Amino acid sequence: MLHHQPLHEVWPLMKSVLVVCLGNICRSPMAEGAVRKALEGAGFSDITVDSAGTSGWHEGGSPDPRAVKAALMRNIDIAHQRARQITGDDFHRFGLILAMDGQNYARLQAMQPQVSPANVRMFMEFAGEIPVREVPDPFEGREEDFDHALDLIELAAKGLADHMAAASG
Repeated sequence: MLHHQPLHEVWPLMKSVLVVCLGNICRSPMAEGAVRKALEGAGFSDITVDSAGTSGWHEGGSPDPRAVKAALMRNIDIAHQRARQITGDDFHRFGLILAMDGQNYARLQAMQPQVSPANVRMFMEFAGEIPVREVPDPFEGREEDFDHALDLIELAAKGLADHMAAASG
């Protein structure tokens, strides 16, 4: 498994990114949109970006309306996305799988097949030197909590794009 290899060592596998939270209706849909926007802004139009949840509670459902609104305020359209649960196949389809928090990171590690090319990491590893290591789940909170989560998500998305640019060059 390639869990913690430097990105430049796994660059050939990095043509696909999956962001994962619990229900796939708040954080990971916003992250999917933010990562796609950041990568396209850095000139990466050929990288597949998707999102999933470790639970299937909201399977087929739309993102939370508060997440849609917060993202749209930043010119990120996530309204078309539909929630899905991560599958074993995802560990073979995606080169980089990013968890929004420690609980989902642990679930992903437990689910990952023994032989898998996926590099499972915490999403906030790419946010630089800020002390926050997890994106808090805004589901039970207020609209401001979605804005705060999206602030962190955009920071990590930009950092991911910067890392990918450095790794590819």
